[in-house]
Amino acid sequence: MGIIRRFFSFIAGNVVGIYVAQNYQVPNIKKVVDTVLFQAKEVEEKYRKPKKGGNDDNYE
Repeated sequence: MGIIRRFFSFIAGNVVGIYVAQNYQVPNIKKVVDTVLFQAKEVEEKYRKPKKGGNDDNYE
């Protein structure tokens, strides 16, 4: 009886997930995450503080 109780929520979640995926327009999570990470990287590079020291010609 313990194994049925343990896996009931897992099985129910899979059944509901399959139903939702087949009957509704669910966005592609991987594509959304990749887009957000790309935008975050762009913002981080835009507002990054310049390195101090070094032999770069831009810093005198």
